[in-house]
Amino acid sequence: MPDPISWANAAPYYLAALAFGYLLGSIPFGLILTRVAGLGDVRKIGSGNIGATNVLRTGNKMIAAATLLGDLLKGTLAVVLAKMYGPDVAVIAGLGAFIGHCFPVWLGFKGGKGVATYIGILLGFTWKIALVFGVVWLVSAVVTRYSSLAALIASVAVCIALYYTGMAQLMELFVLLTLILWVRHHQNIVRLVKGQEGRIGGSR
Repeated sequence: MPDPISWANAAPYYLAALAFGYLLGSIPFGLILTRVAGLGDVRKIGSGNIGATNVLRTGNKMIAAATLLGDLLKGTLAVVLAKMYGPDVAVIAGLGAFIGHCFPVWLGFKGGKGVATYIGILLGFTWKIALVFGVVWLVSAVVTRYSSLAALIASVAVCIALYYTGMAQLMELFVLLTLILWVRHHQNIVRLVKGQEGRIGGSR
């Protein structure tokens, strides 16, 4: 790979990484898998979201799990493959995958909320910080019984962990991804403030 300081030479690599990540991230596993399983259009169920949480509302746990895995792995794959061309390229591919998942062109830019893909991208870079996300999410979910709130708290914990471990470039990426994640959860945040968000287990 050319010296990243030479933008004229590096730009094609960066653009290719962004496009590759976006195309991979924009694969709507929730929509594809529910249709293949004969469950209809997941966008017409529950919240209308294409992510695993809404797929679970179809009652098919296996398809929901497959959606979660697919959304996670597309983030990991984007990063791992792009790493062959350097860390900067991997960062851009990861960003592309996240944007692709949240705003897929094929679905009128109406995609998922990004949690699974966020974790997948994190796994592609560092499993240890991904473990931080998992532990913080689990503790937060047990204490609050709000899945959405647990994800939001865990995303902030990731940024803090990256800062204290000296991973400056990754921290910059995940601060941006975390901001997008929070924006994508704006409706959940409103419901949390109003006390209307559904709790894990079905009760409020």
